[in-house]
Amino acid sequence: MTDKKKHSSGRTLVVLLIIFLLAVIGGLTYLFLTQRQQMTELVEQMEIEKEELQEEYEDLAIQFDGYQSLDIRNDSLQDLLSREQQRVQDLLEELRQTKASNARKIAELKKELATVRTVMQDYVRQIDSLNATNARLTEENILVRQENAQVKEQNSQLTSANAQLTETVTRAAMLEVTTCQMTPLNKRDHKTKIVSQIRKLQFDYTIARNITCTPGIKDLYVRITDPNGELFVGDGLFPFENTDIPYSIATQIEYSGEPYSGTVYQTMNTEVLHGYYTIDFFCENNLIGSFPFQIRK
Repeated sequence: MTDKKKHSSGRTLVVLLIIFLLAVIGGLTYLFLTQRQQMTELVEQMEIEKEELQEEYEDLAIQFDGYQSLDIRNDSLQDLLSREQQRVQDLLEELRQTKASNARKIAELKKELATVRTVMQDYVRQIDSLNATNARLTEENILVRQENAQVKEQNSQLTSANAQLTETVTRAAMLEVTTCQMTPLNKRDHKTKIVSQIRKLQFDYTIARNITCTPGIKDLYVRITDPNGELFVGDGLFPFENTDIPYSIATQIEYSGEPYSGTVYQTMNTEVLHGYYTIDFFCENNLIGSFPFQIRK
């Protein structure tokens, strides 16, 4: 009877031990599965954080590209931007090669991102300040150029006005032949209408009153051209418009500012042509009168 009790007690103990072991195994299994689930969730969370961090680095790299495309007229600042841009590219590449499970490295790269952002914000402030300064200087330069253009325009207008005034004064001081009458003469210096008898042409001219002209002895030059445009050439040249040209007749007059009447003669040494002739008067480097006249058959 005692043996039966001992045997029964031993079986009970074994059963209890099995139950305990099963409970322990169950608990450990549950704990393992729970930890595994947590680990899986943690890894997934780390993957998400890595992807988000990578996106932030990529966005930052795009921002640096945008600032590099700006016209930053500061070599030092441009160099610093280039260095930080390369630093972002290096950190981005390092992040891509880092496993999501490497929490320590991810945390370091996140800290580096914050540092780079702070540096970039400082650069952005400098760029904005520089751009504002450049814009102000550009506006000032535009105003200065506009003012210079206005001054140049005013000077040009003043120069033009002075030139016009000078020309007006010069023209006002010029002599002017207002009338010229041609009379054909024969060999006895009598008036004739017969072309074959003409030996000389008499020109009676009048110079108008001009009190602005300096009085005194004046050199008067006359050029006469025939119907063919040929010039009756005299004995010399006279200055006109920066060159010397031949004259037909040269004489001197004493001009006082009052109306002046004078006469010049052109000898006809060649056959006299019928048709239209021209007589031009020059004085003091100016053409002061031009008149056509006709010799009829």
